[in-house]
Amino acid sequence: MQSRIELTPSILLRAYANGLFPMGHDGGAVHWYSPDPRALLPLPDVHVPSNLDRRVRRREFQVTSNRAFGRVLHACADRDRTWITDRIIDAYTDLHERGYAHSVEAWTRPEEASPPAGRAAGRSDGGADGGAPAQEAELAGGLYGVMIGGGFFGESMFFNVSNASKVTLIHLVRQLRAGGAVLLDTQYSNPHLEQFGVIEIPREQYLAHLADALTVDATWWPLADADAADLQTPVASLNAPGPHPHEISSPSSADAPS
Repeated sequence: MQSRIELTPSILLRAYANGLFPMGHDGGAVHWYSPDPRALLPLPDVHVPSNLDRRVRRREFQVTSNRAFGRVLHACADRDRTWITDRIIDAYTDLHERGYAHSVEAWTRPEEASPPAGRAAGRSDGGADGGAPAQEAELAGGLYGVMIGGGFFGESMFFNVSNASKVTLIHLVRQLRAGGAVLLDTQYSNPHLEQFGVIEIPREQYLAHLADALTVDATWWPLADADAADLQTPVASLNAPGPHPHEISSPSSADAPS
């Protein structure tokens, strides 16, 4: 479905709430999609490969939220062919400024720097994000998406340093669970997501999960960086709202990180 209508925040939010998302095309056109089947990562059952588990727990990267939304968005768009056109960039920047679109960033750590303590921050300055990155830090990777109620709708990710985007994804999963979110929508499955246990479900089933997620009042990014990276500590034991009873599980719960 093609559209030339203005991509206002209200239109985008209404679209997500009805299972639709936009993608930009040549000539400024925007098409709307609602895949069948729909892919998602079941939050309690996301698989963390052992080598990635070690990288997260060693805190090889400093992970923040909403520190560099614009940079993440443009980095995701920086490829030979992209659906993240100027219209999409403008629309999601507006959505970010209204507190619905979020980025997760992974920064390189200067050799001499010690792991920072978490502190409060907001959209581009709020949420427990692990503190501001040091001036010497470089943006190693990241992702962005939209949060409505208890659902996070992943849009895109990138990396400049190997494994950086994977680390942001694992932090995202921990933060979503800690904040009470119940849905992590990835739109489509791909080999990259398969290693984390992505599943596909019929559109009708997805829309039912979506309706449940929209009734949940989840908290964005409640954990400090160190708590999110401590994969050996169950989310439920941390000082945060904790996993919601309506979390979507995969058919098999093997290899699920807590």
